[in-house]
Amino acid sequence: MPPIEISRGHNPLRDPDDRRLNRIAGPSALVIFGVTGDLSRKKLMPAVYDLANRGLLPPGFALVGFARRDWEDQDFAAVVYDAVKQHARTPFREDTWNQLLQGIRFVSGEFDDPDAFARLRQTVEKLDVERGTMGNHAYYLSIPPKDFPLVARQLRDSGLVGEDAAGDDSWRRVVIEKPFGHDLASARALNEALEVAFPADSIFRIDHYLGKETVQNILALRFANELYEPIWNRNYVDHVQITMAEDIGVGGRAGYYDGIGAARDVIQNHLLQLLALTAMEEPISLDASHLRAEKEKVLAAVELPENLAEATARGQYAGGWQGGEKVRGFLEEDGMDPSSTTETFAAIKLEIATRRWAGVPFYLRTGKRLGRRVTEVAVVFKRAPQHLFARSQTLELGQNALVIRIQPDEGVTIRFGSKVPGAGTQVRDVTMDFGYGHAFTEASPEAYERLILDVLLGEPPLFPRHEEVELSWRILDPVEEFWAQEGGPVEQYSPGSWGPASADALLARDGRVWRRP
Repeated sequence: MPPIEISRGHNPLRDPDDRRLNRIAGPSALVIFGVTGDLSRKKLMPAVYDLANRGLLPPGFALVGFARRDWEDQDFAAVVYDAVKQHARTPFREDTWNQLLQGIRFVSGEFDDPDAFARLRQTVEKLDVERGTMGNHAYYLSIPPKDFPLVARQLRDSGLVGEDAAGDDSWRRVVIEKPFGHDLASARALNEALEVAFPADSIFRIDHYLGKETVQNILALRFANELYEPIWNRNYVDHVQITMAEDIGVGGRAGYYDGIGAARDVIQNHLLQLLALTAMEEPISLDASHLRAEKEKVLAAVELPENLAEATARGQYAGGWQGGEKVRGFLEEDGMDPSSTTETFAAIKLEIATRRWAGVPFYLRTGKRLGRRVTEVAVVFKRAPQHLFARSQTLELGQNALVIRIQPDEGVTIRFGSKVPGAGTQVRDVTMDFGYGHAFTEASPEAYERLILDVLLGEPPLFPRHEEVELSWRILDPVEEFWAQEGGPVEQYSPGSWGPASADALLARDGRVWRRP
């Protein structure tokens, strides 16, 4: 790292017309537990820098790292510097870095060491004076969930949170990453462990998918336009497909992934949150309490079919060739138990018992080593009555669909029928496409930028409340219990395919097919 000159008092200028993230955080410090991990290095530290570069952090902002490493402040600053240079999305500016550098501190210690937390308290209290952070501290637990209860107790016992922490106007918040438990019972225990130190409204559960611009655009698409909402119901919608597919395997995460699986890793949080946003009623306002209330109503109304053998599918990717490369199967990955029944693909059929959605199936699927990396919500409409056109004229006409593409090419696609040019009348599918990259000159803020800023601002609309987490586990637990009772080997599927044969059979029983994104 090159020599760094410290300058004081610089506040990067913001474009007053930049409406992407238009509120500046107040005086505050962000304390990251687990700063040596990939998430911190690739996402959190670069996001902090990018926020500073956009002028969205206060001049006196402080960043504190806590880990077992025997580092001094300057060692941690070098780690942050390297992470910013490698992974930041905005251009590197020395003045922004120098401003941020003045508030970077490091505390070395173990989670079970009260002395380390005493040193942490001394550090943040000193920053309150030197940097003017005013006792406003956010604690980001980028650590395994099993360590959450211990760290929460240490924060409470050391006086870093609670009544002894600071003045009446200051705040303390905690940020945790998924998984929020591995079933309903563990999710409740986790909530109780965190609430010994933090009130419920100070616990921010980060689901980075909810920070993506396209996910938030579901609300704008539905409720800011008259075009879609009148047909967003059982009278016009045939079914909904929600997909999150990855084209990679578990790789070095085999030990972590075994015992968790695709359903717990993705469906319980990401996909059920997408379902809630897609199916919810219009909230009174965009206030967090109103948004959460409508999402909770939807999740409470979700019903599983009685026959889970026909309403669910699971599989494991086998070894083979994918994209011209020889790849290992899930059971062949380093550190994997060859008798593991953990699924790398999961699909579930759900229904929502409300007047709007009664009878409309929602199909959720996720998997690794699939055909391509894609996340999307596809609302598939009923077929129009074909009394005007002969069957031979509409052989290539499918069902109208509105597809919200969340990654990687963010946007919206509408599929509808159009006449083929030329003599005669042939109607076939065409698409109309909107892409964020083409329609807007502004770059979308990275998900962690938006979420970290919302934590510092105390704005929780994008963060699921513990009621949502528990409702999601109520939906998934019966599926996991059914799969556990089934036992036996799990169906294999070829790498680069779209999952096991049982997933296709799940839709075929209803006379439908999965989209091939």
